[in-house]
Amino acid sequence: MTNETNAASLDIVGIGNAIVDVLTTIDDSFLKKLSFDKGSMTLIDENKAKELYEMTTNRIQKSGGSVANSLACVAQLGGKAAFIGRVRDDKLGEIFTEEISTTGTIFKTPPSSVGPSTARCIIFVTPDAQRTMCTYLGASVLLEPKDIDLSLVKEAKILYLEGYLWDNPAAKNAFIKAAEIAKNAGRKVALSLSDSFCVSRHRESFIKLVDDHIDILFANEDEITNLYETSSLSKALEKLKKKCDLAAITIGEKGSILISNGKEIKIDPFILGKAVDTTGAGDLYAGAFLKGYADGLKPELSAKIGSICAGQIVTELGSRSNTDLLNLINSYLEN
Repeated sequence: MTNETNAASLDIVGIGNAIVDVLTTIDDSFLKKLSFDKGSMTLIDENKAKELYEMTTNRIQKSGGSVANSLACVAQLGGKAAFIGRVRDDKLGEIFTEEISTTGTIFKTPPSSVGPSTARCIIFVTPDAQRTMCTYLGASVLLEPKDIDLSLVKEAKILYLEGYLWDNPAAKNAFIKAAEIAKNAGRKVALSLSDSFCVSRHRESFIKLVDDHIDILFANEDEITNLYETSSLSKALEKLKKKCDLAAITIGEKGSILISNGKEIKIDPFILGKAVDTTGAGDLYAGAFLKGYADGLKPELSAKIGSICAGQIVTELGSRSNTDLLNLINSYLEN
C-alpha cells in the first residue's frame, strides 16, 4: 500500500443501493405460485412491491442493500466505514438512515424530497435457506455524480462499488467518477458483481470496468462464469487471473476461491450451525475481507475472516449479525 493509503482516515467507503429488506419465510409451493426463479433477484415496480408486501406475513424489516450490509460488518469489526446512497424522506428512508447510522457507519447523502419512495427488497426465504429477492429500486436509482462526497472517497483506503447500481446510467457515471477519484488518491477500488442477471445485462461494460479500474473483485460462481461466458469455473478463473490481481469467488457451501497475483487458493467454508438464510453471506464475506485487507492482513487471512463471518450470518435470519463477530473471529484464529 502507498503512504497515502496508510494515512487514510476511513477504512472503506461504499456506494450502493440504499434498500430496506423485508424478509419472510415461505415454502417452495408458495414460491412456485409466485413464478420467480429460486435464488434470483428480480427487479419490480412500486405496484408489484406493494402487492408482494401485502402477501408477506411474519415479516422482518431491516436496513439492507449489498454494500450497506458489508459496511455494517466493517463497522461491527471495529472499522471506519462510510456509505453513499439515496433514500426518500419517507418512513422506510428513516428506517434505513437510523439503522445504518446505529452500526457506526457514516451516512450523509441527503434524502430526496420528491420522486419515487425508498427502495425495498422483498426477500422470500425457503426451507433450504435460499433467498429469492424481488427488488423495487425506488429512490436509490436517483443517485448521480453530484452525490459523490469527494472527501469521503479520498479519505478511504478502499472504495467499494455495488454492481446492482450499474442498471442506472447516472449512478454508472457516479461509479466511474468515484473510481477515478479513488485511483488518483492512491486508493484501492473493489467491485461486487452482485447478480448473474445484472452481469448479463452489462457484461461488456463490467469487463471494461474490471480491466480499467478494479483492484479487488467479489463474485459468486454464477456471476464470474456469466461474465466470461463459460460454463466452466476453471476457465473463468483463468481469464480472471489475467485481468485482476485480487479476487474472491464464493462457491456456496464449498467455500471460496481466492485469486491472488495469479495464484488460486482454496478457502474452506466455516460451518457454524444449520443454515437458515443465505441472504447476507456474500455481503459479510466481502465486508470482513475488506476490513482485514484494509488492516494490512494478507489476502488469504482476509478471505478466511470473510468465510468465518459468512458461516455465522447464514445461521441467522437477515443480513446484519447479532453475534459478536470480532470475538468469533478471534476465537477461530487463536485455534
